[in-house]
Amino acid sequence: MDTSTSFEGPRERLGSVGPARLSNAELIALLLGTGTSRDPVGVLASRVLAEAGGLHGLAKLGPGALEQLSGLGPTKAARLVAAVELGRRVTARPLERRARISSSRDVDAAFRPRLADLDVELFCAVALDAKSRPIRELEIARGGLSACPVVPADVFRALVREAAASVIVVHNHPSGEPTPSPEDVALTDRLARAGEILGIRLLDHVVIGREGYFSFLDAGLLAPP
Repeated sequence: MDTSTSFEGPRERLGSVGPARLSNAELIALLLGTGTSRDPVGVLASRVLAEAGGLHGLAKLGPGALEQLSGLGPTKAARLVAAVELGRRVTARPLERRARISSSRDVDAAFRPRLADLDVELFCAVALDAKSRPIRELEIARGGLSACPVVPADVFRALVREAAASVIVVHNHPSGEPTPSPEDVALTDRLARAGEILGIRLLDHVVIGREGYFSFLDAGLLAPP
């Protein structure tokens, strides 16, 4: 009687059922490659995923933080960081220079993969030409967990250098909830008024969350162009 057992690891399952059928832990195990002297790679992958707080938590961790997780060293941490970054680049649809932005969905598609999992607020401006085509993306300010101080002078100083005709501003909420705060509403009003004076129209302010976004233009809080 044959008492041997057959074990199908994540690499074998990848070949037999395809990547879509693998669990998150199995995909992480493939990235890690090997386990530790104490735990096989599958156990290590499950523990890393749990300690990081799931995939979204894992995506927020840099190399130093990942190295602090049980069983991970610099090499395994670097593999995970690289995989997360590749995933962001695959899903992002960068705004093409000289390709007209037609809706807030274009802005969300370009920025959410880059901003949604950040644990700090990032405020960006997209300088546009007279036909609403991107000239350049500008990082205006980087803040903390719940705030990113921005003044209109910082925004429009950069836009004047780019000879922008109009602008779309974008920032993220690390909480994951895209509903604008009272401070967001007040800043949008100040930016719109400053833009009227300087001749650089504020077309939209898009707030990025983990599962969605908020557009001041779509909500009727900015006049349509």
